[in-house]
This record gives sequence, C-alpha cells and structure tokens, in this order.
Amino acid sequence: MAEKKLIKDIQPTSDTVRFIKHYVLNKYVLTICLFLVWMIFFDKTSFLVINELNGEINKYEEQLEYYKTEYEKNDAFYKKLMNNKSEKEKYARENYFMKKPNEEIFILVVDSTEVAKK
Repeated sequence: MAEKKLIKDIQPTSDTVRFIKHYVLNKYVLTICLFLVWMIFFDKTSFLVINELNGEINKYEEQLEYYKTEYEKNDAFYKKLMNNKSEKEKYARENYFMKKPNEEIFILVVDSTEVAKK
C-alpha cells in the first residue's frame, strides 16, 4: 500500500497541468484578471457605462445638428419676412386669415371621407 502511494507521488504531471499551475494560478495573473473584470463590468467608470454614455453623446450631437439646421431655416424665413412687406402680408393672410378692410375670406373645408373614396 505504501508502494502505490509512492508511485503516485513520483508520476510526472502533464505539461498542461504544469502550465496552469505555473502561469494561470500565479498570484499576479489572478490579480490582474480580477482587476480587469472589475474595471470592465462593476466599476462606476466601467467600459459598459462609458460605452452607453458615448451612445447618448452621439444621440445628443445628432439632435444638436438637427436643431441647428432648423434654426438656420427659421432664421432665414424670419429675415425674409421682416425685410419684405409683401411676404409678411402673404404669411399673415395664409396662416392667420387676416384680410384687408374691403375683402372677405372664404375658408373651404374638404370632407376627408370624400377624399378617401377617390
């Protein structure tokens, strides 16, 4: 019985077992791996949180570009209205149904059911 125990102790271990014991189970490698896992998944400034925040920044930058173009269009329209009296009058007539003292305005309403049948 003692001979069997000695034979087991003397038998060489495989190369993969030696590699795992020497490199993978090294305290420095384990510490670095645990640190990386912590930084990627659990920390307040983790990779996942930063990636999500970058996505929000991109969304807001797209909205900013949209609002800039809308502002430029509205600003050009405002300048056109303020510099041209006929444009101002046309806009007031179309959108606010304003009229001159000697005019009458007729508003035509189209029935949507008749439009849908055509």
